Amino acid sequence: MKTYPEQNHLSIKQWAEDDRPREKLANQGKSVLSDAELLAILLGSGTVSLSAVQLAQQILDSAQNNLHELAKYTVADLKKFKGIGDAKAITIVSALELGRRRKEAEPPKRQKLSQPKVLTN
Repeated sequence: MKTYPEQNHLSIKQWAEDDRPREKLANQGKSVLSDAELLAILLGSGTVSLSAVQLAQQILDSAQNNLHELAKYTVADLKKFKGIGDAKAITIVSALELGRRRKEAEPPKRQKLSQPKVLTN
């Protein structure tokens, strides 16, 4: 596991508003966020020495920056990271499980609108 420097830590609240993950998502959309920023939103906070984004990047690094690998992590695996307890680990596992289920689910069937009469009924 990589080690991360603990000095010069800035809380996300001290970042420029456009750089904060939640504000970035709200203002620019979900597609502009990195995986670490999306994971940081789920985490909600980091530790005394790591921002939520740094903690998220540490977790992703351990999974070779591969979301499929991260999805294999258990609550116990995630709790090995400093700053990750039951609540945060369960949040991550739940979000990844929702993503898995979404991928497997069939999209709802849509009625084809081929005639103007169908629109008026």
